[in-house]
Amino acid sequence: MAQKRFKQRKSSFAARVIAVGCASSILAGCIGIGFASAGSGASQDAASFGLESNVAASNEDAMASSPISDTSASESLTKTASRDISQGIAAIEAEEEAARIAAEEAARAEEEARIAAAEQAKAAARQTSAESAMGSLGDVDWSVGKDAFLAEWTSRIDSYLAGSPLAGQGAVFAEAAWNNSVDPRWSPAISNTESSKGENCFKPYNAWGWGQSGWSSWEEAINAHVAGLASMYGYTISYGNAQKYCPPNYDNWFKDTLSQMKMI
Repeated sequence: MAQKRFKQRKSSFAARVIAVGCASSILAGCIGIGFASAGSGASQDAASFGLESNVAASNEDAMASSPISDTSASESLTKTASRDISQGIAAIEAEEEAARIAAEEAARAEEEARIAAAEQAKAAARQTSAESAMGSLGDVDWSVGKDAFLAEWTSRIDSYLAGSPLAGQGAVFAEAAWNNSVDPRWSPAISNTESSKGENCFKPYNAWGWGQSGWSSWEEAINAHVAGLASMYGYTISYGNAQKYCPPNYDNWFKDTLSQMKMI
């Protein structure tokens, strides 16, 4: 029994030795494989590190050799963009300004056309009114002959001028009217419109606002004025003659003078 137990122990010890040996072999193999893998990884890392170093060095050399820095490049791009934008804005503003001016000119032209049309219509209406008013003035009878003509108009004009600086000048007015074929009422009436019948003359004996000079007597002045009416205006008052005689205030001038003529 003892011998049998010894054999069993011996067999068990041998089995343990064999197991330990197998385990050692396996461990050694694993360690070798690990070192190999580590070596291979180290070699790859070394190779990769060298490549990246070379690339980084090349990039640094390129940046160092480049004459344009990041700052200058940024400034250049900013200036170019700013210039391009400002030029575009200026062009747009110029177009808008031109359009605004054109619109204003068109509106002004339209307004002027409307004003002109209104003035023409008003003038036409006034002309019609003036012609109607002239119809109520009454005619001068030239067929009676000179003596009857002078007698009639001397009396009528003297009555009209009574109490004024021109009082007593009826015969002079009537004679001048006959000699120049002018309505005998026209010059006396203008004297009232222009100077209140000679009370406010701007030049000596110039009761008609006529020209820029005066005369030496009423007779001289009356003959000059009536002759001037004949040569420059014609027979009698009209709206057109009022526009020529007193452009700044022709409408009132026409109405006032015509109303005075009706009083003679």
